[in-house]
Amino acid sequence: MQTALSTVLLDVPQAAAIWLALLGVAAVAVAALVVRPDLFRSVAGGRIREAAMPSLLKEAAEERERRRYAGEVATAADRAATAARRLRDEWLAAQEEADSAWQAYEAAEADVHRLVTAAALPRPNTERTPAEYADRERYLHRAAREAHGRRELSAEQLADALAHRNGWDPRLHPVEQELVLRRAVRDHLRARQRAAREREQAAWRAAERAAVAARSLRDEALAATTPAPHEQSLLPGVTDGRSGVTDGRSPAAERSRETAAVTREIPAVSRGQSTAARGRAAVPA
Repeated sequence: MQTALSTVLLDVPQAAAIWLALLGVAAVAVAALVVRPDLFRSVAGGRIREAAMPSLLKEAAEERERRRYAGEVATAADRAATAARRLRDEWLAAQEEADSAWQAYEAAEADVHRLVTAAALPRPNTERTPAEYADRERYLHRAAREAHGRRELSAEQLADALAHRNGWDPRLHPVEQELVLRRAVRDHLRARQRAAREREQAAWRAAERAAVAARSLRDEALAATTPAPHEQSLLPGVTDGRSGVTDGRSPAAERSRETAAVTREIPAVSRGQSTAARGRAAVPA
């Protein structure tokens, strides 16, 4: 009994030292938590983020793929913007052509009305001799050729005038011949105006489709260079250059911004009420 008690008493100082050491470690840990409560929390949070984030190699591969896709879309957006500008210029040129054709038709219509009034007036009597008819025929041929040279008559109309068919009569008075000529010119210019209007409408539709496509590709290019929301939440922990993730200032991003600036300069193709547009409804069918 005395031996067992003496053995226990000999181990008491060692046990007390161990307990004191444990209490000291616990006190130091408590003091550290009191002084810097975010010390262990930040370490634990960083380890959790590192465990939740994909591997650096996988993330770098995804970033390269995203940049490649963004570059391709930016190139397509550049080409679409160039095509949209070209088609818009073509539409504007077609609109000017349609306006000019309409103005020419209006002038021809006014000439017809003027000659109709003049033809209603009494005309001086002229002697109807073979020489007079020959002069009227030469006048008709010369006037028809001159109108064809000014592109006021078609080749078919000129052939009819020279062959004296389809209303072309060299025996008519020069005033009546001029009226027939002006009516033929009006009909030809009306057909030209209709063709110009159809070309202008086709050019407008093509320009509108190109503008829509350019804006769509521009938006897609901007979306391709902008990280998704869940990626943005992970980027602050890896923006130290380890994974190659940047803040969007890549060549594809710059090209996307340039394309966006260019496509913003392409206004929506609108059908303004030009001279031709205002008068098209008045063109007789």
